[in-house]
Amino acid sequence: MTVAMVTAAVRQTPTIDEPVYVGAAADYVHGQGLRHNAEHPPLGKLVIAAGVAFSGTRVDGSDFTGGQGAWGRHLLYESGNDPGRLMLAARLPVIVLTLLFGLVVLAFARELAGTLGGLTALALYAFSPDVIAHGSLATLDVPAAGFLLTSVWLVWRARERPRRWLPLAGVALGAAVATKMSALAAVPVVLALAVLSVGPRRWRRAVLGAAVVAVAAVAVVWATYLLADPRLGWEPRQRVPVVAGRRGLLVALLPFPEAYRDGMRIQFALENHPWQGFLFGRVYDGSLWYYLPAALLVKTPLGMLALWAAGAVTVVAVRRLRPAAPYLLVPAGVLLAAAMAGSRDFGTRYAVFLPMFLAVAAGCTACVRWRWAPVVTGALVVWVAVSSLLTYPYYLPYSNEAFGGPAATRRHLHDSNVDWGQDLGRLADRLRERYPGERVWLVYKGSGVPSAYGIDAEDPRRVPVGAVRGLLVVSDSAVAKARGRLAELLADSREVDRVGYSITLYRR
Repeated sequence: MTVAMVTAAVRQTPTIDEPVYVGAAADYVHGQGLRHNAEHPPLGKLVIAAGVAFSGTRVDGSDFTGGQGAWGRHLLYESGNDPGRLMLAARLPVIVLTLLFGLVVLAFARELAGTLGGLTALALYAFSPDVIAHGSLATLDVPAAGFLLTSVWLVWRARERPRRWLPLAGVALGAAVATKMSALAAVPVVLALAVLSVGPRRWRRAVLGAAVVAVAAVAVVWATYLLADPRLGWEPRQRVPVVAGRRGLLVALLPFPEAYRDGMRIQFALENHPWQGFLFGRVYDGSLWYYLPAALLVKTPLGMLALWAAGAVTVVAVRRLRPAAPYLLVPAGVLLAAAMAGSRDFGTRYAVFLPMFLAVAAGCTACVRWRWAPVVTGALVVWVAVSSLLTYPYYLPYSNEAFGGPAATRRHLHDSNVDWGQDLGRLADRLRERYPGERVWLVYKGSGVPSAYGIDAEDPRRVPVGAVRGLLVVSDSAVAKARGRLAELLADSREVDRVGYSITLYRR
């Protein structure tokens, strides 16, 4: 897993969201405070900042007045920094954190199902294409999911020693909430599990235990904002919308800094945006409630899907494992329902908690008293490992064998499922090696700057169709939703090459 993630971190150019987070991390390192990316709390970006701080990053934008995306690109490409070195430094702390969460998966499953169960769970986690793909990026999805899993594990341990583990569970829960606001959906579940761990019959102690978890979580959120800016000098650089009704009341009641509440307001405004999605070749407006289950069916190894299902059934059916069912299945179910209700059908990264929680559940198949259970489980784990290894080093566009593998993902999904701007550097290498001196027309979906990698190209959508002759290079997400001029250009072009399963080259 380490080799896979470090390889991806070295080879992939910045994905769409990463420059925003790296720019905010650089702000924290250089004392610029909370000026950018209010829609996400600071903790995940503080983790990224741990790498940025040791990279020798130059920051010359104290008077920069552009938006957060422009600031990130300015930092990477216009401030004298090496974008490859800076991105690797930003990604390494997330990689380390992802590996540590693997130890939580191992420990949780081992406590439930012994050493064999722990190793089964760890194998599923370590070979998960989604966890590898997003655990190797300077983004927030894996850190938030991992902190939530850690919180649930600590609440489970509190069944024996609540005084020791409940405060730590609150710290982990606060870390999740201080990384992504979507983690708020899990807060009531974790508090309910804290009550369950102490015991409903001892209701006073149970309520006190849940209160300890809540107070610790709130304290972590405040501490995170104070680390990012000890003065809490919150002056938003982007418009903060007014949120009324029940959502507005919810935001007003949150016991968090004003910057966090403004971030929630921005998130609610993003949910109201008319986003466009793509699923199984169909472009649509808005969101589909079944998008995430369908995308997970494509993006999850088949052996892993089988073991997830078997693990969920085992946890419910085996008497001695049944007490763990609420801890493993309820948080995962609530988080999945919350993600399915969202308006942005952009990728399985919004459900990256499933490979964590359900890996632990899958480890419980070691408790099945059937002679062939270890053999079947082992065969499925090997199938997962082979499927994962075969996609190396292209984990972002992974899809399982039933849907044609990574080469076919573009026909079913788009955005962070397949093409998140990660292959701009590989494209530059391909153009130098196979197409030197050719006229290049480029439609690139990403945050990288093509010219910074030596790509001299023009946008074909800005000239008449007849003027586009030569090599037409298009990101697969743009191909999936091609309309108007781009669709006309693609209609009479011939596909000649692929780069990283995310960019297609055509000849005109």
